[in-house]
Amino acid sequence: MRQGPPFKLVLLGDGRVGKTSMVLRYVNNVFSEKQTATIQASYLTKRVDVDGQTVTLAIWDTAGQERFHALGPIYYRDADAAVLVYDIMDKDSFSRVKGWVKELRKMANKNIVLTIAGNKSDMDRHRTVDLQDSLRYAESIGAHHFLTSAKLNAGIEEVFQDVARRVLELRKDGSQDGISSGGYRKSLVIIDDQPKQPPPSKCCS
Repeated sequence: MRQGPPFKLVLLGDGRVGKTSMVLRYVNNVFSEKQTATIQASYLTKRVDVDGQTVTLAIWDTAGQERFHALGPIYYRDADAAVLVYDIMDKDSFSRVKGWVKELRKMANKNIVLTIAGNKSDMDRHRTVDLQDSLRYAESIGAHHFLTSAKLNAGIEEVFQDVARRVLELRKDGSQDGISSGGYRKSLVIIDDQPKQPPPSKCCS
């Protein structure tokens, strides 16, 4: 298989929506009920086959806590794609997805591929975010929408495969040539000077 161009994918969303669990499930096929909140921005890589072409994904998992919000542009400014994650049981987390989209429109690559993931679909009986509202919003911004569960490994593979395919299509059209230059391999560690024990919950499914 031919090696396709590498590209940078960033996950954005509130803390505790399950971004880290999604990445770890996709890359390493592992899941922990006790996944702690991310206090550093880090990335994992994975090679995937998309329509006979091998692509390397550099997947950035960002801290979702409000005090780290200002650091967002460091990670998404040169991103090829963004997955905006919300918790289907948390309306505020969905509202903040809209805030991230506004920031991306202002500061990120104009052709950035957008995907919205409603995580923790295994807890659908406790859903507070209306599915039709989220689908309509995704359509309005040209994003694809997926329901995911890191706990059940549902919808995870589909999210990343879809993102990879859409970025490759843009690359072939010349819309995203050279966006990711390799600078994404610099890791910035954020020191949390006030560590807190995350409450035991079903937060990261």
